[in-house]
Amino acid sequence: MSETNKSFISEFVIVGFPGLDQHYYGMVSALLFIVYLAILAGNTAFLVVFAPEQGLHKPMYFIILNLVLSDILFSTTTLPKIIAKYWFKAGTISFTGCFVQMFFVHYFGSVNSYILLIMSIDRYVAICFPLRYPVIMKNSNVLILSITAWLVSCTGCLMMVIRAYPLPYCSSNTILHCYCDHIAITTLACTDRTPYATPALISAMIVLLVPLSFILFSYFSIIVAVLRIASTKARVKTFSTCSGQLTIIALYYIPRIFVYMSASVFGIKFNTDMRLTVILLYSLLPPMLNPLIYFLRAEEIKKILITRLSRLKISAHSDH
Repeated sequence: MSETNKSFISEFVIVGFPGLDQHYYGMVSALLFIVYLAILAGNTAFLVVFAPEQGLHKPMYFIILNLVLSDILFSTTTLPKIIAKYWFKAGTISFTGCFVQMFFVHYFGSVNSYILLIMSIDRYVAICFPLRYPVIMKNSNVLILSITAWLVSCTGCLMMVIRAYPLPYCSSNTILHCYCDHIAITTLACTDRTPYATPALISAMIVLLVPLSFILFSYFSIIVAVLRIASTKARVKTFSTCSGQLTIIALYYIPRIFVYMSASVFGIKFNTDMRLTVILLYSLLPPMLNPLIYFLRAEEIKKILITRLSRLKISAHSDH
């Protein structure tokens, strides 16, 4: 399709929650701003702790580093615009800018899914093949897996944008979402979206279900391996090494599966405001809670934090 036929509109308007009364705009924008600050503060804190500590420069924490970067970039891609919409009533976004945001929204979501897969592989090897762990999960191998995750995620998302961008958008330009995503944009096209929606759905299911299948297999194998340990204390200690990662994975996948299953299997229909609330919860809750899990569940990080806090107290007392 030629550029002249592409569209009769030059910008989109992000509506956000269509049923939200204007009296609550300030409260919602403040809440989203606090969430954004919490995500930035928590994940940046991990970077500050991780960077100078050579003891943390090991496979598990390099995997978490990728997750931290992805979470920061995803929230920065989505939240500032919807905050501006409610705070300054600046909900418009340029035609091209909307597709750029759409790419990054799906891209960072895909990266997260693959990084969680790598995280489960790390725990699977550590518990099921502990003697081979130093050879299999070297920092160099984790680097290769991480780069692969970032590159592979780009392909499907780029194809979605390339196929959606030339569609004719000639009527409504209001996006019933808090940010530009594939469904929200392509439903506005003045054409049958089935040829474009089906490949996008297949791609999304591959990104979600293929890593999830391997994750379920790895944790099933971990549980079997843990149950074979004779000592109850040893079983608890071994399983506790992956409880943090399991919590992170559950936060990412369970809400998504619930939404997809509710709609497709049980036929539950959410109104637009409820659907957007659920989407924001499963999109923003993990990036906000993940740092707490890193700090509370990782013994090495807790010890480093305690040591640093002790030094700060000693320094403060000496100054007085």
